Amino acid sequence: MPAPKSPAGRSLLVASAALLSLSLTAPAALAAPTPSTSPSATPPARMSSVGGARLGQPGTQVDPAAGAPVLPKDLTARSWIVSDAESGEVLAAHNAHWRLPPASTLKMLFADTVLPRFPKSTPHKVAATDLAGMGAGSSLVGIKEGQTYTVHDLWLGVFLRSGNDAVHVLSAMNGGVGRTVVDMQAHADDLQALDTHVVSPDGYDAPGQVSSAYDLSLFARSGLQKKDFREYCSTVRAAFPGETTKNAKGKSVRESFEIQNTNRLLSGDTDVPVYQGIAGVKNGNTTNAGATFTGVAERGGKVLLVTVMNPEKKEHNEVYKETAQLFDWGFQAAGKVTPVGELVPPKGTADTGARTGASPSSSAPATGSGKDSGSSPVAAASADGSGGVGIALGIAGGAVVLLVGAAYLVNRRWPLPDLVRRRPRP
Repeated sequence: MPAPKSPAGRSLLVASAALLSLSLTAPAALAAPTPSTSPSATPPARMSSVGGARLGQPGTQVDPAAGAPVLPKDLTARSWIVSDAESGEVLAAHNAHWRLPPASTLKMLFADTVLPRFPKSTPHKVAATDLAGMGAGSSLVGIKEGQTYTVHDLWLGVFLRSGNDAVHVLSAMNGGVGRTVVDMQAHADDLQALDTHVVSPDGYDAPGQVSSAYDLSLFARSGLQKKDFREYCSTVRAAFPGETTKNAKGKSVRESFEIQNTNRLLSGDTDVPVYQGIAGVKNGNTTNAGATFTGVAERGGKVLLVTVMNPEKKEHNEVYKETAQLFDWGFQAAGKVTPVGELVPPKGTADTGARTGASPSSSAPATGSGKDSGSSPVAAASADGSGGVGIALGIAGGAVVLLVGAAYLVNRRWPLPDLVRRRPRP
């Protein structure tokens, strides 16, 4: 987690982020270049070199040693990156810093920014103004004006259904969309995610709204430090509150309906099986962005992050298929390639060496998971608070099992915190 800032320093940061937002969204030459929406567009000749000079070069970057597997031949994504979630080593990348529309993968930054601010049991009655300003055709979880939802309900709507309505309600609780955009931009800066310019908190297409495969991996890595984030992003399906109606006896009854995670590597589909070891993180799809996805998975004590942006091949679930191929390659290549860069730690931690433990989310302790709340997480974090222990995220044979692991004894700049408890899929 970033080192605490003084109130004066924080004010300067927020003011700077606000000025940056205004300058980049203004018309004329100050605006960020509008990215091409053509899948065949070529990346810029020069990109950011955060994380290493190789990552700023266009094209595929990989440095295999003897015995290393060959990268998949049929990858069509405009940008992708494979990295070790714990050490931060980048095993391979393709146009990692290309600034592209992120779609709903930007919700990872939204969650990492806003999630710690409200205990999950906090209720909120939705006003009409909370739902104002959503883009046409937005993905929705089905929130209704005048109904009351807990923060826990709203986050399930964000992660499982990518609900822009849930994002807007949480933004309203956070002081409004404008305030939330400024907060997200400031947090992106703290994470050294310098390719990212936030215009809308939900990732909906907007002029100048861009991120990169590199930055999306930073957001996922930061979010996974938080227990609640891990719980939500790994939940396969849950009961979501519906409208309040009167039963035959005239008593008010709150209906519910089931929602399922749209991350197909987590929930599966006709042409995509559940990926062994998957436990999140977030998918997206819009007209400008195409399909985008960041996933985290574990096998054999190795935890990898893969981000894929906008495959040119438009087959059904192609973004998940290419992600699965890169995961397979990464697990086989671990220890057989020389890293081509790194995922940098947040500001304030770069010079502190190995962390002994990550701060959990400041929201209330996880309660009501599983049967009591109607949610069925594939993985929910243990509450032992142990630090420096690798995430266990695997799924085998359609059932999730508890993997017992020992503390990683090697130095980690920013290790993921505790083990993740396995739960059977519903």
